[in-house]
Amino acid sequence: MTDLALPAPLPRERKKFDYSKLVDGFFFLTICSGSIVFIEPSPYDLLILITLGLWIVGGFVIQRAVFPFILFLELWTFGGFLALIPYWHEADPVDFMFHTLFITSTGVFFALFLSQHTGRRLELLLTGYTISCVAAAAIAVMTWFGAFGAGEDWIKDGRAMAPFKDPNVLGSYLVTGLLYLTQRLLLGRRRLVWLTLPSLALVLTALFLSFSRGSWGAAMVSLVMTVGFLLGTADSGRMRLRIASGAAGVLLLLAVGLSAALSVESVREFFFQRAAVTQDYDEGPNGRFGNQIRSLPMLLERPLGFGPLRFRLVFGLEPHNSYINAFASNGWLGGFSFIMLTLTTIFVGFRQSLTRHPWTRPAQVLFAATFAFFLQGLQIDLDHWRMFYVSLGAVWGIEGARRRWLSQGQTA
Repeated sequence: MTDLALPAPLPRERKKFDYSKLVDGFFFLTICSGSIVFIEPSPYDLLILITLGLWIVGGFVIQRAVFPFILFLELWTFGGFLALIPYWHEADPVDFMFHTLFITSTGVFFALFLSQHTGRRLELLLTGYTISCVAAAAIAVMTWFGAFGAGEDWIKDGRAMAPFKDPNVLGSYLVTGLLYLTQRLLLGRRRLVWLTLPSLALVLTALFLSFSRGSWGAAMVSLVMTVGFLLGTADSGRMRLRIASGAAGVLLLLAVGLSAALSVESVREFFFQRAAVTQDYDEGPNGRFGNQIRSLPMLLERPLGFGPLRFRLVFGLEPHNSYINAFASNGWLGGFSFIMLTLTTIFVGFRQSLTRHPWTRPAQVLFAATFAFFLQGLQIDLDHWRMFYVSLGAVWGIEGARRRWLSQGQTA
């Protein structure tokens, strides 16, 4: 009897390490941490540096379609450094411009990063951002109601602001998460509706409690835009009917919630006080609008503007207008570059949101949020808002992916 030789076991195939998953993982953590900014440096600042380093080491591609964005953004920043030259010995303007350089570089990163592996990375972006919005909203609502017994440390003049330092920033940050949750409901994605609905209600509550006029306006404008984009690109009449009925349901939810909130007398009085078109600090020759008007002829005579952080030294207040501030802090070069950045982004954003391509749905959310930021720029200084560069860079990242997709002969 002979022994039968058993076949040698096949060697196990080793799984190759996927470096891109490591980069994507840190990217997701970075976005999730975006709302925790009450400490400096914030977790976001540290994580974005790690993500940037990992991404650069792994190699990247610059899409030609993203070049206008990089050009105008960097010219705007360069204009600020030119205007800084006479004040290089002052610490605050120098710190301000290096912070500007850092934060605009993150915008370039988002554009280049999202132009590759676009579908997967946009999902990570919107999911992580929405998680951060829900977490911020939960903290804001609980601290406003004093759930931890230390709510006053997280509230500014009766307005929710946690975990930010400013109620206006909290409200504006929540807009993108609000749009994404609303879009999911309107498209009939019911798999996680049990989670989407309470998350949406929580975000809306925190947005209301921020008592931020600019944020309320941004939310309304961007919601109308998102619904309009969805209706314009719907696959069928049945889908349009579903979107329209869903939008009516969201509107009803808003009306019921607002009515309940305004039934409390103290809340009602504060709401109408904050909802006024202008506040005391806006009016008069030395108010916000008066300063802006008085600055225009002065800026026409100064190619380098006043210099970074010097508008407030001239007028006693910040400009509270990102377009005037672009000329005041970054000179003519920076001011005109910021205007061109705004106009080109609006052009490509509307084109993305109203045409069919693989990333139409995320584009509709991210561009609507970006457009709202540009509108808010008329009444607030947003040049150091982290979330502005997230959505702005995302719009241009989608444009790079869309143009590459078209160059490959794809059609909608």
